[in-house]
This record gives sequence, C-alpha cells and structure tokens, in this order.
Amino acid sequence: MRNIIIIGSGMGGLVAGNLLVKKGHKVAIFESHITPGGYTAGFWRKGFYFESGTLSFESSDGVFKVMKDIGIYEKIQFTKQYGRWVSADFDCITHSFSDLKKTLLEAFPSEKERLTKYYAKVDKMFKAMLSMRKPGNLFEIIAFPFKLAKIMSIFKKYDKTTVSEFTAMFFDKDSKLYQLLKDIGYPDMSAAILGGAMLSFFEDYWTVKTGMQSWADALAENFKSLGGELMLKSRVDKIITKNGTAVGVGSNGKNYKADYVISASDYKKTFLKLLDDKTLIPQQTIEKIEKASVSEGFFTVYLGLNLPQDKMKEYLKIPHVYYLSDNPDTDIHNPNDENYFEKAAVTLYSPSLMNAELAPEGKSSLMIQTMTSYKWMNNWGGGDRETYKRLKNRAKNALIEKACVVIPNLKKHIEFDDAATPLTYERFTHNTDGATSAWSWNPNKKFHKTIMSTTVTTPVKNLYIGSCWAVQIGGVPSAIMAAQKCVKKIK
Repeated sequence: MRNIIIIGSGMGGLVAGNLLVKKGHKVAIFESHITPGGYTAGFWRKGFYFESGTLSFESSDGVFKVMKDIGIYEKIQFTKQYGRWVSADFDCITHSFSDLKKTLLEAFPSEKERLTKYYAKVDKMFKAMLSMRKPGNLFEIIAFPFKLAKIMSIFKKYDKTTVSEFTAMFFDKDSKLYQLLKDIGYPDMSAAILGGAMLSFFEDYWTVKTGMQSWADALAENFKSLGGELMLKSRVDKIITKNGTAVGVGSNGKNYKADYVISASDYKKTFLKLLDDKTLIPQQTIEKIEKASVSEGFFTVYLGLNLPQDKMKEYLKIPHVYYLSDNPDTDIHNPNDENYFEKAAVTLYSPSLMNAELAPEGKSSLMIQTMTSYKWMNNWGGGDRETYKRLKNRAKNALIEKACVVIPNLKKHIEFDDAATPLTYERFTHNTDGATSAWSWNPNKKFHKTIMSTTVTTPVKNLYIGSCWAVQIGGVPSAIMAAQKCVKKIK
C-alpha cells in the first residue's frame, strides 16, 4: 500500500483517487475550494443551479467505461447534447454533421462550389475519426491499423495548419463563411483535429442532466466510501521534495507525507509556484513552462429568470444554442478592443431547460458564455478594482444584449445576475489565466511535442501530472486519460 496525495479534485483528481483507493492505496485529495469538481463544478444561487464552466464532454465510450470501472455509471444521468446554430443567415437544430452542411448550403447558395470543396476535405477528416471508434467484429479489428494509418496521414498533412488558415483555402477572408467557419472549436486550433471537433459536436456531445456538480459529488462520495480522504478548503502551498523526490505537500501551515504526489491541477503553478526546489527542473524547462501559451478563458453571465420553462423552451427550443458572429473585426487576441463583447459569438445554455429541477418552479436559468482573453483591456483593469467592475459590467451587458435577439425582452425577466471573468476562473480553479482547456490549441504554440500524447511524468521522481495539463488539448477525457496513466505508474 502506498501513501498518495492528490492536489485538486477536478475530474482528473477524482478519477485518480477512486482508481487508486480501489487498488488498496491510502489516498488523500487536497482541494482549495469548498466543493469538489474544479472546472466541472457547479453552484446554486437563489434556487438556480449553474455550471461553473464546463458544459459538456466528448469521447463518451472512454469516459463511460471508466465510470463503470469505478462503479458509479448508473448513478450519473448522462444525456446527449444537441445544438441549435443561429446567425443572421440561418437558424437550425443539428442532430448530425449532415444537418449543418445542408443548412449552410441552403443559406449560402452562391457559395455552393466553395462549400462543396471545403466539405470534401472535412468529410475525410470526419469519417476517418468516426472509423476509429472501438472496433467491433473481426473485419473491423483487421481494418483498424489501416484506419489509424489514414488518420495519421491526414494529421501530418494539417498538423501545423490552423483552422483559420485551412478555412482561408476555400473562402475569401472578407466572406461570412470564412468568419463563421474559422471560429469552430478553439481559436486557431490545428486543422488536423477539425474532423474530431465535428465528430464531438454532432455525434458525441454529452452533459449531466442533474448538473456537472452531481457527477463530481458522486465521484467524491464514492472515493470517501472506499476509504479515501477528501480534504476541502485545503489549498496546497508547496510540494515538498527530498533528494530529488516528491515526499509530501504543505497545506494550511501543516506538512503531509506521501510516497507519491499527483498534481491534478495547473501545470505552470505546479512547477513555478508549488515546487519547493526549483533546481530540480532544468532552467531550459523552466523557461519553456514560463513562456508556454495556455488556452483561452471564458466570460460567463449567469441569469436567474422569472420566465416559465415553457416560454424558455419556446425561445431557445433546446438547452444549448450557438449564436454565431460573422463580424470581420472580431479578434479574441486583440487585448485593446474595448468593443470585443459586442461582436463576439456566444453560447446560450439553460440548465433548467435540461432539467426543470435546476430552477425554482415557474422560473428558468440561463448562462451566456463566450471565449475571451485574460489580457483584455490590460488584464481586465490592471488590478484596479473599480475599473475591473466597470469592464465586467460592460461585458455582461453586451452579452445580455446579444441574447435578447434569441430571447425577446430578456432584461425584463432578470431577477438574479452575476458574471465570471477569466480572473474569476483563475481564482477558483488556479488555472493560469483562467485557461479553460490546459495549453493553447494553436499548433504553433505547443508545449507537449504532439497533441496526441499523454505525459504524466515530470523531472521530479514520484511527482506526476494527473490533470488535463498532461495533454496538449485539455478537457474531461484528457483529464481522465491522465488519471488512468498516473494510476498505472504507481505500483
């Protein structure tokens, strides 16, 4: 039996904790917040439930298998997500990739030739990723290596091409279709994963009907029932080493011993802030960590509405709505664009439309979310509290105004409102710059060598990375993969 300490109770930490205690190890999870979950946590305000950040996940086969292995799959009400896509030129609910293709061809008949060429390429990526789903019969198993070879060929061809560059191969940069299609997924992500992104959006997008927090709670309760110790309000302030080996952590003025330490948290802060002996990390690696770019943050508006569920359904139709932008002047990486939020695309999500029990009777909830930069307007005010409040309020009002296009008279129904900036997310999750998905998705700003590897080992013996930061492209499945790999490393 090993004594193991896990830093952070996000999805990676909770999965690693459950799997390790099932193997008979003594495990303690340290969590700085009052509830487990990290980016997959949620919260209640005045009877309304909201997701903290993560609205959904993909790669369901792998995720569900781990939940079954842990023994909580039947306790979680997983439900598939579908999207409604709205712009100035179209409005459609998609249940498949074909639905979106058909919609765009009908909305932009003059662009049929360009769209056809674009989809010919994207279809190959999409079908290649679809073919990689778990092999079933003998013929599929035999064909599997050939499918993998095809994917690798596509991956190598577009690995260093951004989605913006890929989209520009087919559409003029001043066209509406260029503006709409270049924003699929994360800003300037690798075009090599475009097929995977489409597959996720249209074939394999899931959430939890009772809220993501209920998933984290189920994992936490199972962990404790197996003998694990969940230490809430226990922020780790240092990782203790001895002779180049991680031997424990410090929290709330007390030191705790361990045979292994798993950092299921931010990679940068693990080595730049928590590690007690920085000389264990080569200076070149330290500089690489310092300079590495992280994924973009969220700005989220939370609204409690005195709007009945039937009216909310009439307006939104389904819980998840993408309100797209074709504004050519929208640049998430321009920190000086004071009007950014008036132009940005937004996601509307109603937890109560997914589950009426997540809002008071006769009322409904709404989240309005967009990606943004931590650096916007001098890091949201340069540390001045009043400027921060003003900028936050301006962004909130801009997003509410955009949502009014989908929900008329929205402002009249607001009885509770709040908002979270990337600074808010950094404060609660400790992710550098409030990063939503670990490292940057831009292929020219990679930290790990490839976007397909999971790297949990570190220069410090017995110190592992058990969060989505172990993968270039983060998310719930990445965190779970990292957790599984950490468990395999510990004998």
